[in-house]
Amino acid sequence: MKETIPVHELAQALYSINRHAKTAPEPKHLYHIKKETINRLLKEKRAEKVGLHFSDHPKFSNQHSTLLIKVADYYFHIPPTKDDFKQLSHLGKLDQSYRNPQSKMSLSQAKKIVYNYIDWQPPGKKKRTVSRRKYSSSYFTPSSLGKMEWPPAKTHRNR
Repeated sequence: MKETIPVHELAQALYSINRHAKTAPEPKHLYHIKKETINRLLKEKRAEKVGLHFSDHPKFSNQHSTLLIKVADYYFHIPPTKDDFKQLSHLGKLDQSYRNPQSKMSLSQAKKIVYNYIDWQPPGKKKRTVSRRKYSSSYFTPSSLGKMEWPPAKTHRNR
């Protein structure tokens, strides 16, 4: 296994990714890698579940809860599982006292750290291979009468 990335560095990376995801035009990927990282940290017991909060952003006018996670001295919210509702206490309305320390990590640096940690690879980009296909047409079949090779090599008419 790779060298262990310090949990504080991962927390800063998650903070940067989360901050960018909130304003990104397409935040789906950022939220996905955030959730993957937090789940792995929980599995390794390097993060802890604090409790449940009511979300500040109700879905379809319905109140719903989010799971509060502590990673180092940072706090994050992810969607809870059914077990979380059974095992954790509900903290009620989102408490503004859970404030994260400021971090000045760039998004590209944060993604690099998280990608390395969760061992994420971008979907394989299709390499464009330049292939020279011989011209063929269903309408025109060239005659090879009197020719030794087809297609003909360059003629010597350079005038």
